[in-house]
Amino acid sequence: MSVKASWDIFCVVVDNYGDIGVTWRLARQLVAEYGQRVRLWVDDLETFARLCPGASAEVAQQWQQGVEIRHWSQPWCAAEPADVVIEAFACNLPQPYINAMAASGRRILWLNLEYLSAEDWIVGCHALPSLQSGGLQKYFFFPGFEATTGGLIREADLLARRDAFRSGGQDAEAFLASLGASRVAGARLLSLFAYENAAVAGWLDALAEDARPNQLLVPEGRVLADVAAWLGEAKPAAGQRFVRGALTLDVVRFMTQEEYDQLLWCCDFNAVRGEESFIRAQWAGRPLVWHIYPQEDDAHWVKLEAFLDLYCHGLTPPAEQALRGFWRAWNGGAGSAEAWRGLLEHCDELLGHAEQWTGKQVANGDLAGKLVFFYSDWL
Repeated sequence: MSVKASWDIFCVVVDNYGDIGVTWRLARQLVAEYGQRVRLWVDDLETFARLCPGASAEVAQQWQQGVEIRHWSQPWCAAEPADVVIEAFACNLPQPYINAMAASGRRILWLNLEYLSAEDWIVGCHALPSLQSGGLQKYFFFPGFEATTGGLIREADLLARRDAFRSGGQDAEAFLASLGASRVAGARLLSLFAYENAAVAGWLDALAEDARPNQLLVPEGRVLADVAAWLGEAKPAAGQRFVRGALTLDVVRFMTQEEYDQLLWCCDFNAVRGEESFIRAQWAGRPLVWHIYPQEDDAHWVKLEAFLDLYCHGLTPPAEQALRGFWRAWNGGAGSAEAWRGLLEHCDELLGHAEQWTGKQVANGDLAGKLVFFYSDWL
Protein backbone atom coordinates (compact mmCIF):
# COMPACT_ATOMS: atom_id res chain seq x y z
CA MET A 1 0.00 0.00 0.00
CA SER A 2 1.51 3.32 -1.06
CA VAL A 3 1.85 6.29 1.27
CA LYS A 4 -0.22 9.26 0.10
CA ALA A 5 1.86 12.40 -0.36
CA SER A 6 2.04 15.68 -2.23
CA TRP A 7 4.43 15.87 -5.18
CA ASP A 8 5.92 18.82 -7.04
CA ILE A 9 7.39 17.98 -10.46
CA PHE A 10 9.37 20.72 -12.19
CA CYS A 11 9.83 20.63 -15.95
CA VAL A 12 11.64 22.94 -18.36
CA VAL A 13 10.15 22.36 -21.80
CA VAL A 14 12.60 21.83 -24.66
CA ASP A 15 11.84 21.83 -28.34
CA ASN A 16 11.56 18.07 -28.81
CA TYR A 17 8.68 17.53 -26.29
CA GLY A 18 10.52 14.73 -24.50
CA ASP A 19 10.87 16.43 -21.12
CA ILE A 20 7.26 17.53 -20.88
CA GLY A 21 6.09 14.26 -22.42
CA VAL A 22 7.74 12.17 -19.72
CA THR A 23 6.77 14.41 -16.79
CA TRP A 24 3.15 14.73 -17.95
CA ARG A 25 2.79 10.95 -18.20
CA LEU A 26 4.45 10.51 -14.81
CA ALA A 27 2.23 13.09 -13.12
CA ARG A 28 -0.95 11.48 -14.46
CA GLN A 29 0.12 8.01 -13.42
CA LEU A 30 1.02 9.09 -9.88
CA VAL A 31 -2.49 10.52 -9.51
CA ALA A 32 -4.50 7.83 -11.31
CA GLU A 33 -2.78 4.70 -10.04
CA TYR A 34 -1.23 5.72 -6.72
CA GLY A 35 -3.61 8.38 -5.42
CA GLN A 36 -0.88 10.98 -5.03
CA ARG A 37 -1.47 14.75 -5.11
CA VAL A 38 0.66 16.18 -7.90
CA ARG A 39 1.55 19.67 -9.08
CA LEU A 40 3.33 19.85 -12.40
CA TRP A 41 5.31 23.07 -12.80
CA VAL A 42 5.76 23.91 -16.49
CA ASP A 43 7.67 26.89 -17.86
CA ASP A 44 6.01 26.73 -21.30
CA LEU A 45 2.26 26.23 -21.18
CA GLU A 46 1.84 26.75 -24.91
CA THR A 47 3.86 23.63 -25.70
CA PHE A 48 2.14 21.71 -22.93
CA ALA A 49 -1.24 22.59 -24.42
CA ARG A 50 -0.25 20.86 -27.67
CA LEU A 51 0.18 17.59 -25.77
CA CYS A 52 -2.93 18.20 -23.67
CA PRO A 53 -5.52 19.89 -25.93
CA GLY A 54 -7.89 20.57 -23.03
CA ALA A 55 -5.30 22.75 -21.30
CA SER A 56 -5.07 26.51 -21.58
CA ALA A 57 -1.82 28.26 -22.39
CA GLU A 58 -3.10 31.38 -20.65
CA VAL A 59 -4.12 30.06 -17.22
CA ALA A 60 -1.41 29.94 -14.56
CA GLN A 61 -3.23 27.35 -12.41
CA GLN A 62 -5.48 24.63 -13.79
CA TRP A 63 -6.33 20.98 -13.31
CA GLN A 64 -5.99 18.40 -16.06
CA GLN A 65 -6.78 14.71 -15.49
CA GLY A 66 -6.41 15.13 -11.74
CA VAL A 67 -3.05 16.91 -11.97
CA GLU A 68 -2.65 20.52 -10.86
CA ILE A 69 -0.80 22.33 -13.64
CA ARG A 70 1.09 25.43 -12.55
CA HIS A 71 2.97 27.92 -14.67
CA TRP A 72 6.63 28.05 -13.61
CA SER A 73 6.87 31.79 -13.94
CA GLN A 74 9.72 34.27 -13.76
CA PRO A 75 9.97 35.69 -11.16
CA TRP A 76 8.99 32.74 -8.97
CA CYS A 77 5.67 32.90 -7.12
CA ALA A 78 6.03 31.54 -3.59
CA ALA A 79 4.51 28.10 -2.95
CA GLU A 80 4.60 25.67 -0.03
CA PRO A 81 6.99 22.81 -0.93
CA ALA A 82 5.51 19.37 -1.44
CA ASP A 83 6.46 16.17 0.39
CA VAL A 84 8.30 14.91 -2.69
CA VAL A 85 10.05 17.30 -5.06
CA ILE A 86 11.27 16.19 -8.48
CA GLU A 87 13.51 18.29 -10.68
CA ALA A 88 13.27 16.60 -14.05
CA PHE A 89 16.18 16.20 -16.43
CA ALA A 90 18.72 18.52 -14.82
CA CYS A 91 16.44 21.53 -14.54
CA ASN A 92 17.25 23.72 -11.53
CA LEU A 93 14.70 24.41 -8.82
CA PRO A 94 14.00 28.09 -8.07
CA GLN A 95 16.29 29.21 -5.24
CA PRO A 96 13.38 30.62 -3.18
CA TYR A 97 11.72 27.20 -3.37
CA ILE A 98 14.92 25.49 -2.17
CA ASN A 99 15.12 28.02 0.67
CA ALA A 100 11.53 27.21 1.59
CA MET A 101 12.36 23.49 1.64
CA ALA A 102 15.25 24.10 4.04
CA ALA A 103 13.17 26.36 6.30
CA SER A 104 10.09 24.13 6.38
CA GLY A 105 11.21 21.95 9.29
CA ARG A 106 9.71 18.97 7.43
CA ARG A 107 11.34 15.93 5.86
CA ILE A 108 11.12 16.56 2.13
CA LEU A 109 12.39 14.07 -0.42
CA TRP A 110 14.27 15.87 -3.19
CA LEU A 111 14.82 13.83 -6.34
CA ASN A 112 16.72 14.61 -9.51
CA LEU A 113 15.01 12.54 -12.20
CA GLU A 114 17.78 11.89 -14.67
CA TYR A 115 17.77 11.24 -18.40
CA LEU A 116 17.37 7.64 -19.52
CA SER A 117 20.56 5.69 -20.17
CA ALA A 118 21.73 2.09 -20.45
CA GLU A 119 25.32 2.82 -19.41
CA ASP A 120 26.88 0.51 -16.81
CA TRP A 121 27.48 3.23 -14.23
CA ILE A 122 23.75 3.99 -13.98
CA VAL A 123 23.15 0.93 -11.80
CA GLY A 124 25.78 2.00 -9.27
CA CYS A 125 24.64 5.62 -9.10
CA HIS A 126 20.89 5.04 -8.98
CA ALA A 127 19.27 6.39 -5.79
CA LEU A 128 22.52 7.79 -4.36
CA PRO A 129 22.21 10.90 -2.16
CA SER A 130 24.07 14.17 -2.54
CA LEU A 131 24.35 16.67 0.33
CA GLN A 132 23.10 20.15 -0.62
CA SER A 133 23.29 23.52 1.09
CA GLY A 134 21.00 24.12 4.02
CA GLY A 135 21.30 20.52 5.18
CA LEU A 136 19.13 19.19 2.36
CA GLN A 137 19.84 15.95 0.53
CA LYS A 138 19.11 15.32 -3.13
CA TYR A 139 18.82 11.80 -4.52
CA PHE A 140 19.63 10.90 -8.11
CA PHE A 141 16.96 8.70 -9.66
CA PHE A 142 17.86 7.00 -12.93
CA PRO A 143 15.28 5.45 -15.25
CA GLY A 144 16.78 2.42 -16.92
CA PHE A 145 16.48 -0.99 -18.52
CA GLU A 146 17.56 -3.18 -15.61
CA ALA A 147 15.73 -4.20 -12.46
CA THR A 148 18.15 -2.31 -10.20
CA THR A 149 17.38 1.05 -11.89
CA GLY A 150 14.26 3.22 -11.83
CA GLY A 151 12.64 1.38 -14.72
CA LEU A 152 10.55 2.91 -17.50
CA ILE A 153 7.24 4.76 -17.46
CA ARG A 154 4.45 2.26 -18.03
CA GLU A 155 0.82 2.61 -17.04
CA ALA A 156 -0.64 -0.49 -15.40
CA ASP A 157 -3.14 -1.11 -18.19
CA LEU A 158 -0.91 -0.11 -21.10
CA LEU A 159 -0.26 -3.52 -22.60
CA ALA A 160 -3.87 -4.61 -22.10
CA ARG A 161 -5.00 -1.51 -24.03
CA ARG A 162 -2.42 -2.21 -26.71
CA ASP A 163 -3.53 -5.81 -27.17
CA ALA A 164 -7.21 -4.84 -27.22
CA PHE A 165 -6.48 -2.22 -29.87
CA ARG A 166 -4.65 -4.73 -32.05
CA SER A 167 -7.32 -7.38 -31.72
CA GLY A 168 -10.14 -4.92 -32.35
CA GLY A 169 -10.03 -5.35 -36.10
CA GLN A 170 -11.51 -2.03 -37.08
CA ASP A 171 -9.78 0.01 -34.37
CA ALA A 172 -6.60 0.53 -36.37
CA GLU A 173 -8.54 1.41 -39.51
CA ALA A 174 -10.65 3.95 -37.61
CA PHE A 175 -7.55 5.43 -36.02
CA LEU A 176 -5.77 5.83 -39.35
CA ALA A 177 -8.91 7.43 -40.76
CA SER A 178 -8.84 9.94 -37.89
CA LEU A 179 -5.37 10.92 -39.10
CA GLY A 180 -6.58 11.33 -42.65
CA ALA A 181 -4.86 8.15 -43.84
CA SER A 182 -6.09 4.79 -45.11
CA ARG A 183 -4.29 1.46 -45.08
CA VAL A 184 -2.56 0.40 -48.28
CA ALA A 185 -3.40 -3.26 -48.90
CA GLY A 186 -0.48 -5.61 -48.35
CA ALA A 187 1.94 -2.85 -47.40
CA ARG A 188 4.44 -2.93 -44.58
CA LEU A 189 3.34 -0.12 -42.24
CA LEU A 190 6.05 2.09 -40.73
CA SER A 191 6.26 5.34 -38.76
CA LEU A 192 8.95 8.02 -38.82
CA PHE A 193 9.64 10.41 -35.93
CA ALA A 194 13.19 11.77 -35.83
CA TYR A 195 15.37 14.81 -35.56
CA GLU A 196 16.88 16.23 -38.74
CA ASN A 197 18.62 13.20 -40.20
CA ALA A 198 20.73 12.79 -43.34
CA ALA A 199 20.02 9.04 -43.29
CA VAL A 200 16.34 9.54 -44.08
CA ALA A 201 16.86 9.95 -47.83
CA GLY A 202 18.66 6.61 -48.21
CA TRP A 203 15.99 4.83 -46.19
CA LEU A 204 13.21 6.33 -48.31
CA ASP A 205 15.11 5.23 -51.42
CA ALA A 206 15.15 1.66 -50.12
CA LEU A 207 11.45 1.75 -49.27
CA ALA A 208 10.56 3.11 -52.69
CA GLU A 209 12.66 0.46 -54.48
CA ASP A 210 11.40 -2.47 -52.39
CA ALA A 211 9.68 -5.48 -53.95
CA ARG A 212 7.01 -5.23 -51.26
CA PRO A 213 4.83 -2.11 -50.91
CA ASN A 214 5.60 0.13 -47.93
CA GLN A 215 3.42 2.72 -46.24
CA LEU A 216 5.14 5.33 -44.09
CA LEU A 217 3.33 7.58 -41.61
CA VAL A 218 5.22 10.79 -40.82
CA PRO A 219 3.82 12.99 -38.02
CA GLU A 220 4.48 16.71 -38.32
CA GLY A 221 7.86 17.51 -36.80
CA ARG A 222 11.50 18.32 -37.40
CA VAL A 223 12.25 15.43 -39.76
CA LEU A 224 9.64 16.65 -42.24
CA ALA A 225 12.22 18.96 -43.85
CA ASP A 226 14.34 15.93 -44.83
CA VAL A 227 11.25 14.15 -46.13
CA ALA A 228 10.27 17.24 -48.14
CA ALA A 229 13.72 17.42 -49.71
CA TRP A 230 13.54 13.77 -50.76
CA LEU A 231 10.02 14.19 -52.15
CA GLY A 232 10.95 17.38 -53.99
CA GLU A 233 8.04 19.12 -52.32
CA ALA A 234 8.30 22.59 -50.79
CA LYS A 235 6.08 22.10 -47.76
CA PRO A 236 4.29 18.78 -47.24
CA ALA A 237 1.32 19.24 -44.93
CA ALA A 238 -0.73 16.97 -42.71
CA GLY A 239 -3.31 15.09 -44.74
CA GLN A 240 -1.20 14.86 -47.89
CA ARG A 241 -0.24 11.55 -49.48
CA PHE A 242 2.71 10.99 -51.80
CA VAL A 243 3.51 7.88 -53.84
CA ARG A 244 7.04 7.13 -55.00
CA GLY A 245 7.57 3.66 -56.43
CA ALA A 246 6.71 1.06 -53.80
CA LEU A 247 6.39 3.73 -51.10
CA THR A 248 3.19 5.47 -50.06
CA LEU A 249 3.99 8.30 -47.66
CA ASP A 250 1.30 9.90 -45.51
CA VAL A 251 2.00 13.11 -43.60
CA VAL A 252 -0.18 13.10 -40.48
CA ARG A 253 -1.04 15.75 -37.93
CA PHE A 254 0.55 16.30 -34.53
CA MET A 255 -0.92 13.82 -32.05
CA THR A 256 -1.70 13.56 -28.38
CA GLN A 257 0.31 11.03 -26.40
CA GLU A 258 -2.56 8.55 -26.47
CA GLU A 259 -2.82 8.84 -30.23
CA TYR A 260 0.91 8.44 -30.69
CA ASP A 261 0.78 5.20 -28.71
CA GLN A 262 -1.85 3.94 -31.13
CA LEU A 263 0.28 4.96 -34.10
CA LEU A 264 3.13 2.84 -32.73
CA TRP A 265 0.77 -0.08 -32.11
CA CYS A 266 -0.44 0.03 -35.72
CA CYS A 267 2.97 -0.23 -37.29
CA ASP A 268 5.28 -3.10 -38.16
CA PHE A 269 8.36 -0.91 -37.61
CA ASN A 270 8.86 2.41 -35.84
CA ALA A 271 11.59 5.00 -36.21
CA VAL A 272 11.67 7.07 -33.02
CA ARG A 273 13.83 9.68 -31.31
CA GLY A 274 14.93 11.09 -27.96
CA GLU A 275 13.43 9.50 -24.86
CA GLU A 276 9.63 9.72 -24.78
CA SER A 277 8.89 8.11 -28.15
CA PHE A 278 11.80 5.68 -27.66
CA ILE A 279 10.20 4.28 -24.50
CA ARG A 280 6.74 4.09 -26.02
CA ALA A 281 8.04 2.24 -29.08
CA GLN A 282 9.50 -0.43 -26.79
CA TRP A 283 6.11 -0.96 -25.21
CA ALA A 284 4.68 -1.43 -28.71
CA GLY A 285 6.69 -4.65 -28.95
CA ARG A 286 7.72 -4.06 -32.55
CA PRO A 287 11.15 -3.66 -34.20
CA LEU A 288 12.42 -0.08 -34.04
CA VAL A 289 15.32 2.24 -34.70
CA TRP A 290 16.30 4.99 -32.28
CA HIS A 291 17.58 8.39 -33.35
CA ILE A 292 19.42 9.41 -30.21
CA TYR A 293 19.78 13.13 -29.49
CA PRO A 294 23.16 14.14 -30.96
CA GLN A 295 25.72 15.64 -28.57
CA GLU A 296 28.65 17.81 -29.62
CA ASP A 297 31.28 15.64 -27.96
CA ASP A 298 29.77 12.47 -29.52
CA ALA A 299 28.81 11.20 -26.07
CA HIS A 300 25.56 9.97 -27.59
CA TRP A 301 27.43 7.17 -29.37
CA VAL A 302 28.47 5.70 -26.01
CA LYS A 303 24.82 5.77 -24.89
CA LEU A 304 23.65 4.22 -28.16
CA GLU A 305 26.12 1.35 -27.97
CA ALA A 306 25.31 0.77 -24.30
CA PHE A 307 21.65 0.28 -25.17
CA LEU A 308 22.47 -2.00 -28.09
CA ASP A 309 24.63 -4.13 -25.81
CA LEU A 310 21.59 -4.76 -23.62
CA TYR A 311 18.95 -4.93 -26.33
CA CYS A 312 20.84 -7.31 -28.63
CA HIS A 313 21.32 -9.97 -25.96
CA GLY A 314 19.72 -13.17 -27.25
CA LEU A 315 19.76 -12.31 -30.95
CA THR A 316 21.58 -14.59 -33.38
CA PRO A 317 24.87 -13.06 -34.58
CA PRO A 318 23.55 -12.26 -38.10
CA ALA A 319 20.44 -10.53 -36.73
CA GLU A 320 22.49 -8.62 -34.18
CA GLN A 321 24.93 -7.49 -36.85
CA ALA A 322 22.07 -6.33 -39.08
CA LEU A 323 20.36 -4.45 -36.25
CA ARG A 324 23.53 -2.73 -35.10
CA GLY A 325 24.36 -1.88 -38.70
CA PHE A 326 21.08 -0.15 -39.35
CA TRP A 327 21.06 1.75 -36.04
CA ARG A 328 24.61 2.97 -36.66
CA ALA A 329 23.80 4.02 -40.21
CA TRP A 330 20.65 5.78 -39.02
CA ASN A 331 22.54 7.78 -36.43
CA GLY A 332 25.61 8.25 -38.59
CA GLY A 333 23.66 9.75 -41.46
CA ALA A 334 24.90 7.43 -44.22
CA GLY A 335 24.47 3.89 -45.53
CA SER A 336 20.88 3.46 -44.39
CA ALA A 337 19.58 1.95 -47.66
CA GLU A 338 21.95 -1.01 -47.69
CA ALA A 339 21.67 -1.46 -43.92
CA TRP A 340 17.86 -1.49 -44.15
CA ARG A 341 17.89 -4.22 -46.80
CA GLY A 342 20.11 -6.27 -44.51
CA LEU A 343 17.72 -5.74 -41.61
CA LEU A 344 14.73 -7.00 -43.59
CA GLU A 345 16.33 -10.43 -43.82
CA HIS A 346 15.73 -10.87 -40.08
CA CYS A 347 12.19 -9.49 -39.69
CA ASP A 348 10.67 -12.52 -37.95
CA GLU A 349 13.49 -12.87 -35.44
CA LEU A 350 13.50 -9.15 -34.67
CA LEU A 351 9.74 -9.17 -34.10
CA GLY A 352 9.95 -12.04 -31.62
CA HIS A 353 12.91 -10.37 -29.93
CA ALA A 354 11.04 -7.07 -29.56
CA GLU A 355 8.17 -8.84 -27.83
CA GLN A 356 10.57 -10.63 -25.47
CA TRP A 357 12.27 -7.32 -24.66
CA THR A 358 8.91 -5.82 -23.73
CA GLY A 359 8.28 -8.68 -21.32
CA LYS A 360 11.67 -8.20 -19.72
CA GLN A 361 11.01 -4.49 -19.17
CA VAL A 362 7.63 -5.23 -17.60
CA ALA A 363 9.36 -7.56 -15.14
CA ASN A 364 11.74 -4.73 -14.18
CA GLY A 365 8.89 -2.64 -12.74
CA ASP A 366 7.72 0.83 -13.75
CA LEU A 367 9.10 4.27 -12.94
CA ALA A 368 6.09 5.68 -11.08
CA GLY A 369 5.77 2.60 -8.89
CA LYS A 370 9.46 2.65 -8.05
CA LEU A 371 9.31 6.34 -7.16
CA VAL A 372 6.37 5.78 -4.81
CA PHE A 373 8.10 2.80 -3.20
CA PHE A 374 11.33 4.80 -2.82
CA TYR A 375 9.46 7.53 -0.95
CA SER A 376 7.65 5.04 1.29
CA ASP A 377 10.92 3.30 2.09
CA TRP A 378 12.68 6.63 2.71
CA LEU A 379 10.18 7.77 5.33
